[in-house]
Amino acid sequence: MNLLSSLLDNLNYGTIFILMMLESTVIPVPSEFVVTPAAYYSAAGNMDVLLVVAFATLGADVGATINYTAAYYLGRPLVYRFANSRIGRLCLLNQKKVEKSEQFFYNHGVVATLTGRLLPGIRHLISIPAGLAKMPYWKFLLYTTIGAGCWHGILATLGWYLHAVVPADQLNMKIEEYAYDIKIALIGAAALAAVYIAARAMRRRHQRLHGTK
Repeated sequence: MNLLSSLLDNLNYGTIFILMMLESTVIPVPSEFVVTPAAYYSAAGNMDVLLVVAFATLGADVGATINYTAAYYLGRPLVYRFANSRIGRLCLLNQKKVEKSEQFFYNHGVVATLTGRLLPGIRHLISIPAGLAKMPYWKFLLYTTIGAGCWHGILATLGWYLHAVVPADQLNMKIEEYAYDIKIALIGAAALAAVYIAARAMRRRHQRLHGTK
């Protein structure tokens, strides 16, 4: 925890990469308290906001790849054993959370790797069922990059906006307030996207069965 606090207190491109890599494995690092402050200080001229998003997304890709590779080669029994272990619990992980991410993946198909990156409680675990299902790595990496990039772009936009309206000593409070609203909106958007994708799949199946266009 002291290391994490030190990294959060000294944000630069390297620490952003490390923190987002950790967040995409099993270590609970809240991305809104990394990317948003980094973008806030970017608006003051301390960093380049596009590089903030790029390094955050690259870190997420590396962290997600670690989870994907572990799940791909270790399999479900060992993944569950780790989730239920003492170390897993220290990382706020348990079998129920892994099962929830698996259910989301199997309900929504490979696109869940993209939409799952936008959802709290799913974001850092969605790479595990992708690995268990042996999803092609190139497709996994593409969807992960798009999803993580979108999420980090949203957080960076928030940070840039807050720089104009919020003093630095109120930043964390405002991040928490806005991040909750963003999460609710994203959950709603993901639900609508899931309904749309399911409707398209059902329509295509109907067309194949009845030979219509």
